Amino acid sequence: MAPKDNKSCGQVMTEWREFLWNPRTHEFLGRTGTSWALILLFYVVFYTFLTGLFTLTMWVMLQTVNEYTPKYQDRITNPGLMIRPRTESLLVGFNVSQQGSWESYLKVLNTYLDPYNDSVQVATNDQCKPGTYYLQEDSGDVRNTPKRSCQFNRTMLGQCSGLEDQTYGYNEGKPCILIKMNKIIGFLPSKGKAPYVSCEGKTKDRNRVHEVQYFPPNGTLDLMYFPYYGKKAHVNYTQPLVAVKFLNITHNTDVSIECKVYGSNVKNDDERDKFAGRVVFTLNVGSGGAGLS
Repeated sequence: MAPKDNKSCGQVMTEWREFLWNPRTHEFLGRTGTSWALILLFYVVFYTFLTGLFTLTMWVMLQTVNEYTPKYQDRITNPGLMIRPRTESLLVGFNVSQQGSWESYLKVLNTYLDPYNDSVQVATNDQCKPGTYYLQEDSGDVRNTPKRSCQFNRTMLGQCSGLEDQTYGYNEGKPCILIKMNKIIGFLPSKGKAPYVSCEGKTKDRNRVHEVQYFPPNGTLDLMYFPYYGKKAHVNYTQPLVAVKFLNITHNTDVSIECKVYGSNVKNDDERDKFAGRVVFTLNVGSGGAGLS
């Protein structure tokens, strides 16, 4: 085996300098200027082609997208329910005698209901005919936009409007919970009869919820608030609400409550989807010196 040549530091540095720039061959990093120019030209053409292909693909895809209505809604065919005030664990707990424990709920409710003030509704929305769908279909390629919306006045929530009772009943242990149905574009909840919301104690807590009052009466979601045409088309849409006032509920314990919406086109008993047409939350009303359990 031939002995390995040991290069001096100077030789190594000389070779590196020639690799960076060879004055004899006019090569930079082992390539001539022509070679570098051809490589640069190749990558400019290559990435220009990729950019053009991506742009063309996006343009073609956008031609198939309706800016007002999602193309695919097959996975969201049944609305869910949600409550206000909303907490991370869907637990509304407070002590009647401790104002600080329920003040935050009042702020949430007041903020949420601000757009429902009668003055705002009268200024932006229509006084519609109850009991019928407010259909505003497009005429062929001519869009009927923006869609008009029906008034849902805050006063319709009665004792849970925050107007008659600014504490929403929390100061006396009779709290109000707002129920809203999630919006689905084009969804019609029933055939001829308005859907309604009903709440009761769940399973073992059924006997702990003794008396409930609904606003509007019977927990009705009037047909005139349907269908919803989407955020862009239905710019002033006001979502209907049902307020549930728990007049008599067992205190000082967690009470599991289930609220369901009933309508001919609404499913609320799908065991594979616990939020379809219903919502389950926990209500804990503490009284006296007892804390939350």
